[in-house]
Amino acid sequence: MQHDNFRQEIERLMSQVPRGRVTTYGDLAALAGNSRASRIVGGIAHFGDARLPWHRLVNRFGGLASGFHGGRDAQEQILASEGVVCTLHIVNNFEEIRWKPSL
Repeated sequence: MQHDNFRQEIERLMSQVPRGRVTTYGDLAALAGNSRASRIVGGIAHFGDARLPWHRLVNRFGGLASGFHGGRDAQEQILASEGVVCTLHIVNNFEEIRWKPSL
């Protein structure tokens, strides 16, 4: 998959993550066809379309993103507005609210 196509697929998938749910860099990478590209997903998120719900993207442990615009506190506040509760910058009930459609 070409880089531009991969970026487009990541952004398409990110647009589908429902309010009140989260997904991981690795989940998106796998869904887009390259399970080893989680770091690339992070770069796409950091510089991606600001209209997409990047605040719903977390690490594989449910941890908030250190590079999120405004920091982890800002990400936590946005998630809280959607009903996602975090403790010490980690999503509570992570596996229960993780959006992971069939790979």
